[in-house]
Amino acid sequence: MVVGSVLVTGGTGYIGSFTALALLEADYKVVIVDNLYNSSKEVINRIELISGKRPEFYEADITDEAALDKIFADHPDINNVIHFAALKAVGESGEKPLEYYRVNVYGSIALLRAMTKHNVTNIVFSSSATVYGDATRFENMIPIPEHCPIGPTNTYGRTKSTVESVITDHIEAQRSNAKKAGKSGEQWNAALLRYFNPSGAHPSGVMGENPLGVPYNLLPLLAQVAIGKREKLLVFGDDYGSKDGTAIRDYIHVLDLAKGHLVALNYLREKQPGVKAWNLGSGRGSTVFEMINAFNKVVGRELPYEVAPRRQGDVLDLTANPTLANQELKWKTQLTLEDACVDLWKWTENNPEGYNQQPPKEFVDALMKN
Repeated sequence: MVVGSVLVTGGTGYIGSFTALALLEADYKVVIVDNLYNSSKEVINRIELISGKRPEFYEADITDEAALDKIFADHPDINNVIHFAALKAVGESGEKPLEYYRVNVYGSIALLRAMTKHNVTNIVFSSSATVYGDATRFENMIPIPEHCPIGPTNTYGRTKSTVESVITDHIEAQRSNAKKAGKSGEQWNAALLRYFNPSGAHPSGVMGENPLGVPYNLLPLLAQVAIGKREKLLVFGDDYGSKDGTAIRDYIHVLDLAKGHLVALNYLREKQPGVKAWNLGSGRGSTVFEMINAFNKVVGRELPYEVAPRRQGDVLDLTANPTLANQELKWKTQLTLEDACVDLWKWTENNPEGYNQQPPKEFVDALMKN
């Protein structure tokens, strides 16, 4: 029995695809829209391979309001959106700020306009921990709670915090306008999910991160070093005020993160809270060197790295305080950093070309037996 219908924007991307999988496994109908700028349509086949269900797919751009209009018109049962579609590279955002604002901010506005026209009232937004900026500028804000003041230090983070404001203003206005018209307006809700460093892959070994071009995250870069696609890892800065001088990050397994989006959507539908922000993280900070050592252990050898200067906009410590999500969503991470390393290595070692190759036959056979 279908429990609801969800449009997932950016649903062929890394976190989007794993969330689409989690939704299908929880008996939601899933429609994906993605322009395939940094992803592959092959992931649709992998989702079906794992779940036995195939999401519907539209190739369209988040800034194309007419295309979004058509999708909602084609699927009048869609009553929820989980919004991932965005450009996401911190460094690139500083080089192409207008493109980041166009896609991330204007794209979100186009989506909200189309949703409103079709009376789609729940949105879960894939925000980012970067909206907090350097939380060490305040006392007692590490690990970072949701009430930490917003203050992003890079263009990408500013696009995310801007979209949070747009969504908040929109949902509050829809509720207020409904009340003025003598209706409740409580069907209008939004979740702003702020998270840190997603990592890992599906334990089956057939689905993982498939960034076209250069990956921007530490673990996929390390994995590329391990299979010989890259010569070495660059460690940006070893002069931070941490125990080993490298930056501290909160790594979260992509399966846990996908589950977080699912439970946030369920919460919106059941509790109708208005606008809520939740951190999704483990609460456990790891330095870059700790991450490298954890991955080395899984691979079974030392991978080469070189220390480079800090990147503009990088901060010392981005560790989440996930207490609110633990309490309200009854969600917490189940998988460890070590699990993420094991799953990522299984995916990368056996699929060096990512989705540009067929998955290993023994992995497919193992899924078919289940």
